[in-house]
Amino acid sequence: QVQLVESGGGLVQAGGSLRLSCAASERTFRNYAMGWFRQAPGKEREFVAAIRGSGAMAYYADSVKGRFTISRDNGKNTVYLQMNSLKPEDTAVYYCAARNTAGELTSWTKYGSWGQGTQVTVSS
Repeated sequence: QVQLVESGGGLVQAGGSLRLSCAASERTFRNYAMGWFRQAPGKEREFVAAIRGSGAMAYYADSVKGRFTISRDNGKNTVYLQMNSLKPEDTAVYYCAARNTAGELTSWTKYGSWGQGTQVTVSS
């Protein structure tokens, strides 16, 4: 179990930007793939983005491709989600998650550690 703490959420106008951070208290952080998921009211949790432990490969949901960028700083045990050109439909609670095995990264069921979530609200 990796302890994860998200931050950086808030209120922003459509077209604006936010950067979410997720800090992990784990010395072997570089061995974990990291994902971002989100959940809007009345909807299931959905995949947003994921990144391999080395940071060499990243994956995105079609809905955010070209607007969001996931990155990580293994020296700081932190993963980021840069969100640009935000839309009202991006409004959700955003969660970071960690998994310690390689493979498919888009299913939330494959992640064993979760942060508490941070609210992102985008006004029209």
